[in-house]
Amino acid sequence: MLVNVLKSKIHRVTVTEANLDYIGSITIDEELMEAANVIENEQVDIYNITNGDRFHTYVIRGERGSGIIGINGAAAHKAKTGDLIIIASYALMDFEEAKQWHPTVIFPQNNKLD
Repeated sequence: MLVNVLKSKIHRVTVTEANLDYIGSITIDEELMEAANVIENEQVDIYNITNGDRFHTYVIRGERGSGIIGINGAAAHKAKTGDLIIIASYALMDFEEAKQWHPTVIFPQNNKLD
């Protein structure tokens, strides 16, 4: 049996830009992606702390060290510049493997690593 478990989480980052006129996705600073074990084109769920909206999209690599968290395309209606969000990704695992699994969770300060 396979179960879907939390793989990675970027906890409480601030949206730095929202661009309606983009194809879609979320742009994330490459440093944050690496620290959270998230790859480009990976599906992520976005939990907007500010307004309660939840949606999923895919990741685009942002400039390393920029602190960028950009919400693009139609999703820009669900998260505005300045909103606090959580970014989470999940993975399918064997049930027994999942019992031992520990997700990668990071807590950036001002969209930067300590």
